[in-house]
Amino acid sequence: MLRYGLIGLAVLLIAPVVVAALYRIEAVRPISTLMLRDTVLLRHWERDWVEFDAIAPVLVQSVMMSEDGQFCAHNGVDWGALNAVIIDALDGSPTRGASTITMQTAKNLFLWSSRSFLRKGLEVPLAVWIDLVLPKKRIMEIYLNIAEWGDGIYGIEAASWTYFGRPASELTARQAALLAVTLPNPYKRDPLSPGPRLSRLANVILGRAASSGAYVRCLY
Repeated sequence: MLRYGLIGLAVLLIAPVVVAALYRIEAVRPISTLMLRDTVLLRHWERDWVEFDAIAPVLVQSVMMSEDGQFCAHNGVDWGALNAVIIDALDGSPTRGASTITMQTAKNLFLWSSRSFLRKGLEVPLAVWIDLVLPKKRIMEIYLNIAEWGDGIYGIEAASWTYFGRPASELTARQAALLAVTLPNPYKRDPLSPGPRLSRLANVILGRAASSGAYVRCLY
């Protein structure tokens, strides 16, 4: 029993490493663990895969500047931000998020959504591996096609049609900013009915996206 248990654990640890490398193949369209959960529970969900070049650049810029401004500069993990969070946690201070887009991609593809030190411990090496085996453009494409934008709404194309009735290629700068700031909590943030705080945040991202040229150099 112990031997079989160890073999099963080894498979669970090795499988994401192998599968992540296979995602380099453009024809492969990954799904997230949340999509698998919804499928198992017979819940309806939507996702229309869209290639990176068919997504409005302003949406990509907005998501980057909202979620991970150093996406092009790090190796999957923003070590400075992560170290700051660890120090805050050890001091008992409130912690802020330090997940990069690559770390969120690793979590969405292979891990669970609830927060824990175990999940974060698995997320970090997976993010480094994903950054090593996949081009930045492919990582961003996968992330934007598996990110959750509401109950049963996955990927930017489904989100764009659901909230604004248009494809992701035709999003305006304002719509892109609203969708970007919805990502951290899509169940409580509504891009169609943003409150004053969400509107202010979207305005900030709108400005950052407009001047993000140097930050998105690995994508365009």
